[in-house]
Amino acid sequence: MTDLPAHASPKLTPQSSSVTDRHEDLADDASQGSGIATGEQTPALPNSILSPAFTPPATPGGTLHLTSNPTHLLHENQSASIRHQGEHKKAPKLLEQLPHVECIVRARIPTTNGAEMFLHLYHNDIDNKEHLAIVFGSNIRSRSLDRVRPGETEMDRMIRGAYVGKLHPGRTSSWYDDEKNSESAQAGRMEPPLVRIHSECYTGETAWSARCDCGEQLDEAARLMSFPVETLAADAPPETQSLRSRSAGGVIIYLRQEGRGIGLGEKLKAYNLQDLGSDTVEANLLLRHPADARSYGLATAMLQDLGCGADVNPDGIRLLTNNPDKVRAIEGPNREVLVKERVPMIPLAWRTGGERGIKSSEIEGYLRTKISKMGHMIQ
Repeated sequence: MTDLPAHASPKLTPQSSSVTDRHEDLADDASQGSGIATGEQTPALPNSILSPAFTPPATPGGTLHLTSNPTHLLHENQSASIRHQGEHKKAPKLLEQLPHVECIVRARIPTTNGAEMFLHLYHNDIDNKEHLAIVFGSNIRSRSLDRVRPGETEMDRMIRGAYVGKLHPGRTSSWYDDEKNSESAQAGRMEPPLVRIHSECYTGETAWSARCDCGEQLDEAARLMSFPVETLAADAPPETQSLRSRSAGGVIIYLRQEGRGIGLGEKLKAYNLQDLGSDTVEANLLLRHPADARSYGLATAMLQDLGCGADVNPDGIRLLTNNPDKVRAIEGPNREVLVKERVPMIPLAWRTGGERGIKSSEIEGYLRTKISKMGHMIQ
């Protein structure tokens, strides 16, 4: 395979526009007319690809009738929704009760950039997927993992990762290290950790897709949590200068909800619809899926288990996101987790004038749709 660039460091021609200009350009594009990109950017879809019983469950305005142009009606319905979203904006749907989660195993992962993290694998009582928590720092621990299990030996505990400090040949206790080379938890009050809630994206993280910025966001979250401020690159945004990542630690909750919850197969169908002229929201609706089918109750429960909940950490967390709805959703039905601050994730191409990051026509349209239709605050 030819050399493929890492998500965070492709070489690109510098752009003349600044971050602010780019954000304003996308916002202006989204706000003109009805608020939906039309014409050459979103041509009408042929009737042959639409189901005769086309009734997307999350389409504003109800059933679309094929006696008229279906894509035009979809645009009109979505435009009306966007114009009135400030007046009729719904709060994110929250579970009445958080699911039960249990960390099954934890292991130290040395990374290619020299940092270390601990990968936690979780089971839960609402699906059969193996959701993950990527933890940076030694002072964030899973309560369910550390809990003593009947009949287990010290070796059992160390094998499943329920140990303090570090493992080494000859170690016999999970609770203390005879050689005294373990990393003890820092004393004093825990500072608000940096947290990223990340949904699986095979295409963006593994297949080098330039349709979305998911891979870049995952890389950037890990970078911010791995290194102290003094070693951050010069292009780090100003808001990260207040982050002391090693002292507070960091958590990436990695949820297995591909394609904003619709699965990889349906996501690939949505990609084909995008090539036919729809944006990412329209494509999901045309496939009879909600624009965003994700939920975050599992993430809230996992953060609680990791000691980031309000019961243990009343100072809250710093949430790394551009999605304002995610802030309220991750706090849970009874404010089980407190979000002290939202830390934005500005695309690398915007921050560096095009010298780094993803640059393609697809990513520009994707970011425009995030701003205009999904209310993301990319600034």
